[in-house]
Amino acid sequence: MFLLNTKKNNTLVYDRRDFRSRLKHLLKFHPVNLRLYEMAFIHRSATFTLPDGTKINNERLEYLGDAIIESILSDYLFHHYPDASEGFLTKTRSRIVKRETLNQLGIAMKLDSLIVSNLATSDTPRNLYGNVLEALTGALFIDLGYDRTRRFFIEKVLKRHLNLHEVLASETDFKSLILEYCQKNRLKLNFIFRESTGQDNTHPVFAVDLEINNETMARGEGSTKKEAEQEASMIAWNNISSNRQ
Repeated sequence: MFLLNTKKNNTLVYDRRDFRSRLKHLLKFHPVNLRLYEMAFIHRSATFTLPDGTKINNERLEYLGDAIIESILSDYLFHHYPDASEGFLTKTRSRIVKRETLNQLGIAMKLDSLIVSNLATSDTPRNLYGNVLEALTGALFIDLGYDRTRRFFIEKVLKRHLNLHEVLASETDFKSLILEYCQKNRLKLNFIFRESTGQDNTHPVFAVDLEINNETMARGEGSTKKEAEQEASMIAWNNISSNRQ
């Protein structure tokens, strides 16, 4: 993080050459409008004011980037899960754009090395890195347009730093997804429970086979029948999704 302790003639005092080098390493290309990206990384604690009264920080780019990320994710999830309902797509997008997930992405991308701030390390806001990721996306959109921003976010952010299956597995009702898929395609779905594999009656482990049209598609285990069904459903759904890509 670049810490700013002085300002001269309303100009931020930091190593611009170092910033440009780190930015190029992050993006893997030369940005067209470097000043946009400089603004994207200026936290409001380092805000400076131009002679005309304009305040310079990343908050406006953050606002724009928030909308662009939602648009990119909506398009990506719509095509990635062709059989999913509107509710599933909306919930999945919400889990990705929530503060905790965006912060983790920002940290994984090492955006902290580019942030311009007057904050001490101990005073770092909880949402700093997610906000900067949104601002960076806004800068990319203005500088390069939607298509290149979309490619960058999907290839360099989502696919590199986010395990989508883990995000889904944390809360998604995969059994409902499988039920919906089978109903839509007029397929017969069965859950066949096998004997529990627990070593004692206190902590049983339930095992289940998920069958579609009498063919075993996945097997799951859990401490309850519901957990076993969800695990089998998640495996089956991931296989179905992979085969449709």
